[in-house]
Amino acid sequence: QNQFTQPPFRVPKLAGLGQITEHVFLSNSKAANNGALITALNITCIINATKKATETPVPAVDYVWVPVADCPDAPLSAHFEVVAERIRAETARSGRTLVYCNAGVSRSAALCLAYLVRYGGMTLAEAHRWVKARRPIVRPNPGFWKQLIKYEHEVHGRSTVEIIQSAVGEIPDVYEQETKDLIPC
Repeated sequence: QNQFTQPPFRVPKLAGLGQITEHVFLSNSKAANNGALITALNITCIINATKKATETPVPAVDYVWVPVADCPDAPLSAHFEVVAERIRAETARSGRTLVYCNAGVSRSAALCLAYLVRYGGMTLAEAHRWVKARRPIVRPNPGFWKQLIKYEHEVHGRSTVEIIQSAVGEIPDVYEQETKDLIPC
């Protein structure tokens, strides 16, 4: 069964953690630094998308550092291919990858979206719905969205998300749709 067509996973309510696929998890830094949790989930690779390099809480786990700030102009897209390929390779050998940043909302979510666009057979809009269903607090910053939109165009030759103007400034149109979905008829 394809890991991208399965219904949402039944993950225990673990603070700060969401299971994106059978082999990919998204979390905040607190969950990522919990050695017992890393061991219990059989994590084999940790991708740290923060400015601070840390030691993996489980020495046998591979560790990748993506030193990018959570700023709209930070070059996160420079890491999309390397991270997506690393997750794909880990998945191919039945490993499990945990991608994290400070809050598990922007940088790590954007990296998971890039992976799903590249290897999940999803459009960016579909990848966003998929990840949001599994970790509802995800919300990459507008600069990361611009980079993801460009990346989707490079990968698929088209873009399914666009940046629009809102009362709070530039946002991806998927955020506007989320707001409409919350307003009762």
